[in-house]
Amino acid sequence: MEKQATLKRNRKKGIPADSGCRLEAVYYTDPLCCWSWAFEPVIQRLVNEYGERLSMRYCMGGMLSGWNNYHDTLHAVSRPIQMGPVWMQARQLSGVELNDTIWFTDPPASSYPACVAVKAAALQSEHLAAQYLLRLRTAVMLKAKNIAKKEVLISVAEELSAENPLFDTGKFRKQLTCKQAIDAFRADMQETKYRGIHRFPSLLLQAKGTGKTLLLTGNRPFESISSCIAQLLSA
Repeated sequence: MEKQATLKRNRKKGIPADSGCRLEAVYYTDPLCCWSWAFEPVIQRLVNEYGERLSMRYCMGGMLSGWNNYHDTLHAVSRPIQMGPVWMQARQLSGVELNDTIWFTDPPASSYPACVAVKAAALQSEHLAAQYLLRLRTAVMLKAKNIAKKEVLISVAEELSAENPLFDTGKFRKQLTCKQAIDAFRADMQETKYRGIHRFPSLLLQAKGTGKTLLLTGNRPFESISSCIAQLLSA
């Protein structure tokens, strides 16, 4: 019964029943990106509906190294307080719940510590890293917690461990600033630069075994992405 239901869902998506293609995706994002937060329901739906057919890898883009050299010409942002209106606009346009007060009360100095923390979680498993990233986003986007601070990163890890015993907080603490996690983040930034990605969220889709790829940039509805996937797999 479950197999038939899966085949029916795949037919609706335009995926042939005998298709041997496996869909691989690289999600370019950053824990401080408000538009990635707005895109989160789409990502979760992709993971849930495509199930084992989808292999998702999270690539941290390093959106904010620090405020001394940050300047977003598109939104005229060069100071933390100017990021608040950007989040307000994202909330108004997307309809997602978003708490912009952090940019007035305790603005994060950088997104790099949070990016490294995600890679540290990934040393345990990519699946746990995805769960940790979602909790990081929730902490900053809804609870206005400064995820540039080590104590907040560890607190989020403890929350995840309480819900999922497979996540080892002790191991996470040791790996939070280890060379392997830092190097993994540097590799992510190099990949992002190599791909020419300057906007988050961005999603690189590939039909495994065909070499065919598609790069989707910006916050898009699930139906739009699902349609692109169907074309990619049936091309």
